[in-house]
Amino acid sequence: MTWQTLAFLIVGGGAFYTSGKKFHVLYQMMKAQKGKAPKFGDIAKRIRNAIVYVLGQKAVLQKPFVGIAHTAIFWGFIIITIGTLEQFCMTLYSGASFEFIGEKLYSTLIYSQDFFTAFVLFGVLMAAYRRLFAAPKYLTESKDANYILLFTGGLMISIFMMNTFHILGTNPWFKDSYFISKHIAESLSGLNLSEDASHNLYTGFKWVHMMIVLGFAIYIPGSKHLHIVAAGPNTFLKKLNREKGMTTINFEDETVTQYGAAKYTDMNWKDSLDLYSCTECGRCEELCPAWNTDKPLSPKRLIVDLKHNLYRNKALILEGKMDEVSHVIDDHVTEDVIWACTSCRACEIACPVFIEHTDKIYDIRRNLVMMESKFPAEVQAVFKNMETNASPWAFSPSERANWAEGLNVPKMADVGSAENLDVLLWVGCAGSYDDRNKSVVKSFVSLLNKANVKFAILGTEEQCTGDSARRIGNEYLFQTLAKANVETLNRYKVKNIVTACPHCFNTLKNEYGEMGGQYEVMHHSQYIGKMISDGKLKSTKPINETVTFHDSCYLGRWNNVYAEPRAVIEAIPQTKLVEMSANHDKGMCCGAGGGRMWMEEHIGKRINVKRTEQALETGATTVATACPFCITMLNDGMKEKDMVGKVKVKDIAELLDETT
Repeated sequence: MTWQTLAFLIVGGGAFYTSGKKFHVLYQMMKAQKGKAPKFGDIAKRIRNAIVYVLGQKAVLQKPFVGIAHTAIFWGFIIITIGTLEQFCMTLYSGASFEFIGEKLYSTLIYSQDFFTAFVLFGVLMAAYRRLFAAPKYLTESKDANYILLFTGGLMISIFMMNTFHILGTNPWFKDSYFISKHIAESLSGLNLSEDASHNLYTGFKWVHMMIVLGFAIYIPGSKHLHIVAAGPNTFLKKLNREKGMTTINFEDETVTQYGAAKYTDMNWKDSLDLYSCTECGRCEELCPAWNTDKPLSPKRLIVDLKHNLYRNKALILEGKMDEVSHVIDDHVTEDVIWACTSCRACEIACPVFIEHTDKIYDIRRNLVMMESKFPAEVQAVFKNMETNASPWAFSPSERANWAEGLNVPKMADVGSAENLDVLLWVGCAGSYDDRNKSVVKSFVSLLNKANVKFAILGTEEQCTGDSARRIGNEYLFQTLAKANVETLNRYKVKNIVTACPHCFNTLKNEYGEMGGQYEVMHHSQYIGKMISDGKLKSTKPINETVTFHDSCYLGRWNNVYAEPRAVIEAIPQTKLVEMSANHDKGMCCGAGGGRMWMEEHIGKRINVKRTEQALETGATTVATACPFCITMLNDGMKEKDMVGKVKVKDIAELLDETT
């Protein structure tokens, strides 16, 4: 046994043992999570996702500069690791070269390793330039990241020098395949080093190379670069249909004594994998409406702070002392942080490793509301109204259908069954009670009549879907409302539903299934588009205006409906559609989602005002939307900017109804 073999057995064995022990601790903490774990199916689709997003780096490459740098480093390490493995094997046994694969294949391998070593070094220089000289504001300074770049660069240089002195010392048959190292060797040939000197230098740089790799193995489990190991599995296990909504609590299960997350151990193991996967890249922060209006919520900081909370409680968790684990709300994750979220999902759409931020916020809210009765004061009235009036507003349920007086709108109680109808029109609370949004429903009813659609409404039998109650954290109230609605809908044998409210649309479509309600649900933008494509509606009166469209988060990011509302606008003659700088999945929230519709903004700039400013920058004369909450928030924004009467805010149904 050579001294190198003995040294590697001692040093390498110690490094791998230490690294393995750290990873085992991380695994034990995941096992300690008591929350209900999500279900995972459709392995074929998950494999495709892994290929596209892990190997193909699709999400990372959405930002080309840093994406290219990251891809260079990622693929470089994959190829270079083959060479590292060969060095480990040859250190243990001198004859363990990979040359057995054949001269041609081995030459190709050597060539690719030299190429990717340069490729990684190029990526490191790009990343260092961005981090040190051109850092965006969402990229916080990180010594951890700087160390990784330094060691990665050092690793690549050690590989080049190792290969260079290997060429000078042994003149291997495959030296021409080292197409970069060979040039370095030629430039150093004037030193006239002896074979022994070259071999000693080769050995020295080989050990530098191996020590950096072994150092990485120890360092990674405790650093933010844990994502190197965790991001791949997290991508594979990501929710395939993220629009499926929130998890349901079984209130009939008497063994469940904790609703929501008071401690991090109340969450599930997938939440831990999310934390391990965070790269701290800040892309989530870049798009967060709360962070960009000076609220205390940063999606990045939330994940990092939750991870720190987990690590602080590591000893207690491993010892099984769950009662002593600290509360998830602390000096960093404050209640203001949790209540600032609009559940717009911009953070999740931006995240290159598919972290699910909103689920964690929902779980914490559920504990605050149902276990601790802690929530913004103004929400108390909203809960009371939902309990007594089945609506967030303090209007009597008997007034729910007053908007339809004189319009000859049929009610399900009179129709008897939905079997002879094309669709049930779900009006929603805003369409029923809010004066501005009543006109939207009336315009949509007008379009349905023009297209000879057979429809009816529930009228006074309709109740709030419970969306806001659920997003705020009152799951029990949500389920009470949902079960009552499902009972009514099923009694009338309803199969097809259309609604002008994205919040109702998302809840009915994606969340009522677990309550026993299986329906085909369409948003009115989709239904209007269908009526146009079927030839039942045609816009004939031109509107010579410039229109910009504001994407509702629960229509767009939650349900991927972007094209349909724009198609409705484009169907109107002489209408010019212009996009805001932030549009589609990068559009900015109006500020009303996640129950924020019913809460005051006491911190920072109002989100709706910032979004209104973005709309005004387009020079549009009309701001179109397809959501009652958005109409309310944008109208308030126009008042704040003194633009009422100068720029109109309209629903797409109103625009089309005026022209048909």
